[in-house]
Amino acid sequence: MLSHLSIRDFAIVDRLELEFRPGFTALTGETGAGKSILVDALSLALGDRAGSEQVRSGAERADVTAEFAIDSLPPIGHWLREQALEGDANRLLLRRVLDANGRSRAFINGHAATVNQLREAGERLVDIHGQHAHQSLLRPEAQRVVLDAHAGLASLAQETGDAHREWQRLCRTRLDHESNTAAREAEREQLTWQVEELSRLALAPGEWETIQSEHGRLAHAANLIEGVRDAIDSLSESENAALGALSGVLSRLRPLTEYDASLRETISMLESGEAQLREAAYALGHYADRIELDPIRLREVEQRLEAVHSAARKFRTRPEAMPELVASLRVRLKDLEMTTDLEGLARQEQAARSRYDGLAARLSTERKKAATKLGREVNAAMKDLAMSGGRFEVELRSLLPHGSVAGNEQVEFLVTTNPGTEPRPLAKVASGGELSRISLAIQVITSRAAAVSTLIFDEVDAGIGGAVAEVVGKKLKTLGEERQVLCVTHLPQVAAQAREQWSVSKGIEGGGARSRVAVLDHKSRIEEIARMLGGVAITATTRKHAAEMLGLR
Repeated sequence: MLSHLSIRDFAIVDRLELEFRPGFTALTGETGAGKSILVDALSLALGDRAGSEQVRSGAERADVTAEFAIDSLPPIGHWLREQALEGDANRLLLRRVLDANGRSRAFINGHAATVNQLREAGERLVDIHGQHAHQSLLRPEAQRVVLDAHAGLASLAQETGDAHREWQRLCRTRLDHESNTAAREAEREQLTWQVEELSRLALAPGEWETIQSEHGRLAHAANLIEGVRDAIDSLSESENAALGALSGVLSRLRPLTEYDASLRETISMLESGEAQLREAAYALGHYADRIELDPIRLREVEQRLEAVHSAARKFRTRPEAMPELVASLRVRLKDLEMTTDLEGLARQEQAARSRYDGLAARLSTERKKAATKLGREVNAAMKDLAMSGGRFEVELRSLLPHGSVAGNEQVEFLVTTNPGTEPRPLAKVASGGELSRISLAIQVITSRAAAVSTLIFDEVDAGIGGAVAEVVGKKLKTLGEERQVLCVTHLPQVAAQAREQWSVSKGIEGGGARSRVAVLDHKSRIEEIARMLGGVAITATTRKHAAEMLGLR
């Protein structure tokens, strides 16, 4: 879930640090105070479009950082590992910096990232529902995932997809073999001699680095011997050796500690240095005993280096990459040898097709049941949300005879908001307010299966009021029991149902507009709900009504 949002110099926000809690939080305030700006700032951190106009006037850059707790979201952790973007355990930081010239930079857990990576992470964390925001439910592939998850079919759908991919792989292999038999045979012969030649070379992983190191040591053995002997003389064997000089210094200093004990610390440091010098002299002596001039071995190593260099040039690769090259050539050769049996390939392909057909048929049967059930539940919720003339359907469009990685049908949510008209794809619903309420109904029903942990509703109350507004508030409260829910709202009936309420206000500071956010206590909530009920003139009656609404939560 979203745990912290830091905003710097974005639109009319100069500096905000927001801490988020689980459950349903309502954001309220006067029109133009900047409620939706907070959603826009979060959207920027989630990879949304960036423009120079979003940088606060007079500022050099806008900077937005969103922190998420991901301990309950294993898939995002797996995605981060795949992308090499890991950070602190169970914590994810998404950051976007936008310069005044319109250039933006993205970071994930402190690592430089692309905007696409930011967007991919955001899609796994947050769904933003509003008239001007992206919504995952508008995408047919996301609708299919929602249907499958709601019906408990995710595992079967994954298995079906894997079966389709395997079937198609074998189909491509067979077709490739049929159309390229001569070319494949020529490739097989070429690979055979390449593998044989590289196998004779027998370069082991890591051997290139080892023989380079050995060559350097053998080729410079004389210099090494001379240098090490000089170092040993300077340390311990010459007339003015460092160890003898240091021993003399210690011999002169030790008696002086009887007159001044403070010298003991210095003597201790010198004794430590003396011990390390003796260790170094011993190690150099041991090294000198082992190193020797070996022209025969030097020639052998040089011949090995030349053989590897020659093979690397011939096969157009780096010497250190040769072991990987021969391994990949062996895999390819094995594939080619396996595909020489055309009849065997056809049998494998047919078996894979049969397996896919069986899984896809099971998936289709279950999807039909789930589509009917989801349609019935969403239609009931639409009636509660003042859309009694509307109708929601889940269309399963056949993709037979070939099917797809998603199964034998394409899933699409259809809706009509007016009686007597045919349902159309959800993405083509004209009214943003209606679209938000339909999405709300779907999200409440499927909340237990939702992949994301944070849902944001921006102005979902457009065009509603009274009892319907109270229903929306209750549905958001219900959704908040399963997910973190943030809602920008003008309706007191909605705000009163929230576990927590924030007030967003705008003031003039330093000659410019500034947006501020305050977390309301119970008394402040009564005042804010009363304002939403009664406008500018807040009376005792409106305060009493506000208190009653909060008491009925």
